[in-house]
Amino acid sequence: MTKNAISDHLKQIHQKIRQACLKAQRPEESVSLVAVSKFHPIDSVKEALEAGQRLFGENRVQEAAEKFPLLRKDWPDLRLHIIGGLQTNKALEACRLADVIETLDRPALSEALDKAAQKLGRLPDLLIQVNTGDEPQKSGIARDDADQFIEASMKHFGPSIKGLMAIPPVHEPSGPHFRLLAEMARRHGLETVSMGMSADFEAAIAEGATMVRVGSAIFGTRPVKEPHQV
Repeated sequence: MTKNAISDHLKQIHQKIRQACLKAQRPEESVSLVAVSKFHPIDSVKEALEAGQRLFGENRVQEAAEKFPLLRKDWPDLRLHIIGGLQTNKALEACRLADVIETLDRPALSEALDKAAQKLGRLPDLLIQVNTGDEPQKSGIARDDADQFIEASMKHFGPSIKGLMAIPPVHEPSGPHFRLLAEMARRHGLETVSMGMSADFEAAIAEGATMVRVGSAIFGTRPVKEPHQV
């Protein structure tokens, strides 16, 4: 990738966010951009930071640990989201590293995060991942179980539960899944709706996304196989 390409891509994405917000009659500041830096080197993250980006998403806890403690020394205002399916044995490290964990999706993980928070004396903000397509290979609470799990999580974690997250099925129109998630968030009085990626974030904004997670459109593609769990 050429010098300043990431900066240029960020400008293009922000312009598209502005246009999508204008079309949806929403203020631009109602949508946050999470730059998904998974599998990309620390120098690429630095370039994004130098361009003004402060909100990043990583799938794997181990990879986040290799990059972000170092970067925080020079950019203490950066915020890190864990956006990949989270194993319970990584809960402690995730709580230590992250500002937001977007993938709370089962009672066992709730218990692990609770224990980690008690040990560390801090709990990141939490989003509940909903498997809107009920895909067996994908993380997220099943659609039919989501309302009950959201209610239980809000009771247990209180204001640390900030909202919902979803990744629609690849081979289905994303609009109905975005609408389902946004309506579910409204039903529970949750303000944060994390949905939409490089290919469909504008459609997600039209349906009420407050966070969009964009990776390849910022950093370019990188041919690394993604693991199912982190």
